[in-house]
Amino acid sequence: MQPFKERARWLTLPSMKTIVMLCCAALVISGHMGVAKTKDVAPQSTQMIVVTTPDWNSVQGRMQRYERQRPEAAWQPVGDSFPIVVGKKGIAWGSGIVDTGSMHQTNDPIKHEGDGRSPAGVFNLGTAFGDASSPLAGTMLPYLTLTNSIECVDDVASTHYNRIVDRSSIAAPDWNSSEHMRDVGEAYRWGIVVNHNAIANQGTAPQPVRAGGSCIFLHIWKDSAHGTAGCTAMEPVNIEGLLRWVDPKRNPVLVQLPVDAYARAMKQWSLPTVANISTR
Repeated sequence: MQPFKERARWLTLPSMKTIVMLCCAALVISGHMGVAKTKDVAPQSTQMIVVTTPDWNSVQGRMQRYERQRPEAAWQPVGDSFPIVVGKKGIAWGSGIVDTGSMHQTNDPIKHEGDGRSPAGVFNLGTAFGDASSPLAGTMLPYLTLTNSIECVDDVASTHYNRIVDRSSIAAPDWNSSEHMRDVGEAYRWGIVVNHNAIANQGTAPQPVRAGGSCIFLHIWKDSAHGTAGCTAMEPVNIEGLLRWVDPKRNPVLVQLPVDAYARAMKQWSLPTVANISTR
């Protein structure tokens, strides 16, 4: 979820069938949504975005890009790290492509709907989105233009919970709460969907966990002092840099953790070495 009122959007499409098909294909960019069982949490990935925060309740943090030439190679930093903000209440263990249960410690927060926390874990990246009719020049991700009828549903009772939908294409909307993404404004001028809690799964694939958290994105921040409703936000220049860098053919992933958890996970998950964080 996001700062002022954050969530996702969908393209204006000719039919609901088309929307559903693109939902599946466009939002899931890298790999399957199953649980990684290998030591390397992203064995097919050659691009990784790492977000670290001082602790579970911190709003401010840092983002660093990494890449490797082939899956078995070592991760190398790309450019400098830059500041980000996460949820106004910090972060909490979420639901991504890795089973994080073995990493949980007593009293660690668990992500749930409306908690004001961003999800911690390892996540695929999905479609890019924005207010413009065409994507930012250089964007390689599929692109979703936000229209007035694009909504991200956060009503836990809805059959469309944690789904980005075009209301005009749904005969009988069954939700009482959603984010009208076009109305968010500057924060959603550019953004990227984070595949948290099965947001892109369809058909027989695992469905979102009710109240597990919905509509998580990377997007533009209000400023460095204000957290979001659950998303990860940054300066416009930095989200634009991500949009030009992220390549779906390289199976990009987002790793988001407080520094203590990252230190524990670095060797266990074969994560990049982050400055000032040593393995424990």
